[in-house]
Amino acid sequence: MLLALILLLALISAYILPWWAACILAFGATLLLGKTSKQAFWSGFAGLGLAWLAVALLKTFPNENILATRVAQMFQLPHWGLVLLVTVLIGGLVGGMSALSGLLVKRVFEKEGK
Repeated sequence: MLLALILLLALISAYILPWWAACILAFGATLLLGKTSKQAFWSGFAGLGLAWLAVALLKTFPNENILATRVAQMFQLPHWGLVLLVTVLIGGLVGGMSALSGLLVKRVFEKEGK
């Protein structure tokens, strides 16, 4: 449930808001629905990682991977797919940390109230 929500919010926000808005949405979704640290991190990692992969593929296929190929050459990578892999890893780590932060903030306020 949490993964699907983060993925949906990240995909929608990718076309409307700046890149960092998906982090705030992952934080908020986990603040509301998060249960365990493991679930929070991996839901955020997979949600934002898959969303960034989908958006990157939707933007690179119409131009026949020209920009991704040039970026790969600039970083001396052998194939443009490695650029997408790095994009997914960065997006996943950012999403995982955002979601985990949301859960930790939730736990702080739960313990204060008791």
